[in-house]
Amino acid sequence: MTTTTDTVDEARRSLTRGGVEVRWIMPEGFLELPFEADDLDDLADQLVELAKQALPGADEDVQLQYAAMCAANYDEFIAAGVQYAGFVTTEVDGVRCTATVNVSTMDLDERAGSDPAGFIATTLRHLALGQVGEVQLPCGPAVTCVGNRRSEVDGSLTPSGQDESIWTSFIQVQIPLDNGTVLLMEMGTPTVEGWEVFSAMFAGVVKSVRLFDDQGAPLVMPG
Repeated sequence: MTTTTDTVDEARRSLTRGGVEVRWIMPEGFLELPFEADDLDDLADQLVELAKQALPGADEDVQLQYAAMCAANYDEFIAAGVQYAGFVTTEVDGVRCTATVNVSTMDLDERAGSDPAGFIATTLRHLALGQVGEVQLPCGPAVTCVGNRRSEVDGSLTPSGQDESIWTSFIQVQIPLDNGTVLLMEMGTPTVEGWEVFSAMFAGVVKSVRLFDDQGAPLVMPG
């Protein structure tokens, strides 16, 4: 998969795992974290350019701190199987709002059996991560989870200069694939004012997901 640090006009994105290609459409306005680099220096340069786009009016030191904060996420991205990460900032009713979208793949639990969506839904309900539901997408059955989680923001990026806790509202969608993996897409926002706009945007992203086999033929997951 190729991603850039450019602002996205409406654009098709894709990833492939286990012989299944996943394609989806990102709306305009997203900045994307780089996932392809020649080496660590190249990645650092790309992240600095991203910081300049994300914080065009900020001091260079703040931009560098922002780039460093982005870089610190990569170990977590690798551990979680994240293959796409983008974010958007916009104004909603005069309030500056931001949202992130991550796309990852992970192995499907071998206990999932013949109803993987049902198994995932039951597991998420047991974990009490949020409100869980099952939906039918054009590409097949999926499980949704809507909730809130607390995270820490580095003091270099807060008005107080101190580390601060924030609550992020999220929508997570898990789509089990017939190759023993799960496609996980998640939108999160710390700005309540942008929830309706971002959740509607993310619904469009999820509904745009299409699956293809290694010959390019369309796939629809059973269920």
